[in-house]
Amino acid sequence: MINSRCRDGRQSCDADFLVGFESEFILLSSINPVKPSNVHQWSSAAGFLAGSKEATILEEIGKAVQASGLSLQMIHSEAAPGQYEVVGGPLNPLDAADQLIFTREIIVNIASKHGLHATFAPRPFMTSAGSAAHTHISVHSAKEGDKPPDRLSEYESAFLAGIIEHLASLPAITLPTPASYKRMVDGVWSGGTYVHYGTENREAPIRLTNATSPKSRNFEMRFVDGTANPHLALAAIIGAGLSGLKASTPLQMKDCPGPKCAWEMTEEERKALGITKRMPLDVEEARHNLVTDTGLKQVLGENLVAKYISVSKASHFRGPS
Repeated sequence: MINSRCRDGRQSCDADFLVGFESEFILLSSINPVKPSNVHQWSSAAGFLAGSKEATILEEIGKAVQASGLSLQMIHSEAAPGQYEVVGGPLNPLDAADQLIFTREIIVNIASKHGLHATFAPRPFMTSAGSAAHTHISVHSAKEGDKPPDRLSEYESAFLAGIIEHLASLPAITLPTPASYKRMVDGVWSGGTYVHYGTENREAPIRLTNATSPKSRNFEMRFVDGTANPHLALAAIIGAGLSGLKASTPLQMKDCPGPKCAWEMTEEERKALGITKRMPLDVEEARHNLVTDTGLKQVLGENLVAKYISVSKASHFRGPS
């Protein structure tokens, strides 16, 4: 399905996409009770103390990822207790989704080898930030030529507009479990609960990164977590963006870069930026949004959506342990 979206992009719009995933996970020394292996700050060296079990595990993960021929951009400590992140890409979308699966297997097995449990659960600790599978997507086209450094290109703008149009429905696929919505709240770097985007804004579900660097500018989709199927999630996101590209959809919404976040604004302030919709607040609302989104159903296929919703409702799956 990812390949069909990419072929469609090339054939209909002369567009290509590069994707990179962030694999956020938490190392646990105990799962009953749930206990992190250590406590550290975001990007702190305390998460990599010399001689520590965590440092050994992360070094082995890095070497194993590289030895497997996978892309490795960085490994660093994250904000939650025992939390780390492995970043890969940029790759073509199918390779990126495959790599995410392989990387998770490496993480889980090496942690187990050293007596720790690696979890990709959305938010094990309600007093800290959660874990996601942030998805970075960049849009490219030879037809468009060089991208402008001071604004989005026409292709980037239309792609973003297409995703925003379906942003309230996509979480049925990208945040598919009840546990997903413990993370997707306001004020915890999750992307928040309003449909919008923002330059370097971690409280927006779509964060525009490296905005003034045309070669590395990309959209960080913060509304994806480790309970989602990465192949289906990418197919849905790219498909939504392609719908905007094909229709040359104008980007009506304005940038929300901060310092004031959408949830801190008044209703009038949000309306001035075009922020008028909420993200789903639970999985049932997300499913409803997808079922009633005729455009996204057309992108994915009504049969697939019907079967996906049926399985989603029947499933008691709580997500990665």
